[in-house]
Amino acid sequence: MEIREIHNSEQKSKMCNEILRALPNWFGMEEGIVDYTEYVRDLPFFCAYIDEKPIGFIALKDHGVYTSEVYVMGILMDHHRKGFGKQLICQAEAYCAANGKEFLTVKTLDESRESKDYEKTRLFYLALGFKPLEVFPLLWDEENPCLFLAKNIALHQKINDK
Repeated sequence: MEIREIHNSEQKSKMCNEILRALPNWFGMEEGIVDYTEYVRDLPFFCAYIDEKPIGFIALKDHGVYTSEVYVMGILMDHHRKGFGKQLICQAEAYCAANGKEFLTVKTLDESRESKDYEKTRLFYLALGFKPLEVFPLLWDEENPCLFLAKNIALHQKINDK
């Protein structure tokens, strides 16, 4: 597996579109897929490859001086639970460190809306050191309460340097 930063807008959009459409349990709304596909064109974007085939990606959105957000991330189902997501998050953390960011954040579906798939997503982020900070019940809509998680990259780097 190899992770590469992608700079070409069309390539980012195409990879995002293809991978999100292969993940209907997480990305089942057409409007959302179209929005993600358009918006990633201008974001830092890293793609995981196996034998030159894209199998996952992460796009980051910078929020001011201190924070980057996992704007959207997707890994093809056949490659779940094999460490690729963790490697993409590590790449995001490296991006944060190189750009002076102290925090990496992510928004996902809160547990108050039952979903086995999103339960796995929350457990994934928790296992990587993200902490749930707040629930925004109406950020997306009533049916999809948003859980906001954050990881202090600077703190984790200090711990790992010791």
